[in-house]
Amino acid sequence: MVQSGKLPATETNNNTMQNYCKTIGALVAASALVAGTASAEIEYEIHTGYTSSYIFRGLDLGDNLTEFGLDMAYEYNDVALSSGVWAGLFNNSPASNQQIDLEVDLYTEAAYDFGYVTGAIGYIYYWNVGALGADAGEVYFSVGKEIYGLDVAFTYYWDVHGAGIENDGYSDLYVGYGYELSPCLTWTNSVTFGYLWEQTGFSNVQFKTGLDWAATETATISPFLAYSVGCGPHGNAWANVDDEFFAGSMLSVSF
Repeated sequence: MVQSGKLPATETNNNTMQNYCKTIGALVAASALVAGTASAEIEYEIHTGYTSSYIFRGLDLGDNLTEFGLDMAYEYNDVALSSGVWAGLFNNSPASNQQIDLEVDLYTEAAYDFGYVTGAIGYIYYWNVGALGADAGEVYFSVGKEIYGLDVAFTYYWDVHGAGIENDGYSDLYVGYGYELSPCLTWTNSVTFGYLWEQTGFSNVQFKTGLDWAATETATISPFLAYSVGCGPHGNAWANVDDEFFAGSMLSVSF
């Protein structure tokens, strides 16, 4: 989460849409699952949801994103291991005249709690089956810690392959906070700062607020509102990043 969170696209040669790294939603969902793993058993989570626009790192990739995912986590010698798959269907009007595009992402992660900070390393493979038609892969490095009740995490994404696609040294700083309204309802808020090291500037700042409603012991419904502020102009995919408002809801079930 992923969640929705979890792949930017950039336009090359005037008409070729290429894939960088997507699925913030899937990554967030996987990270949350890893953090909650405390036993030697494999834990699973399935999640699905709808978002009005597919916004990734400030880039508007299309409309009407419907997503599905499966994550699993396991702890071995105090190392939290996780992996998963995410699939999204969406309308990518600039590239495909409103036809439905399909994207599938695979990811895996290993995380370790050092006490003063939790560190993680992971890999994401982006398989873009739709009109964007490009595959890519990223290795990411992350450190996170709770500071004065805030969940703080910094992640750097290193693009390792993918048809000459570069992510301009993208990294993000995430700050989140949850306030318990009742035993089954939590108000969540977060802000994410995206930074392009090769462009030496911020790509976007995203604000998100939502509710996590524990409908049952294993099922959670999470409606949300989000607003992404573009910090361009930059080159490549971030040449014209606009401010975007979007909303949606997620359903996750753990077992």
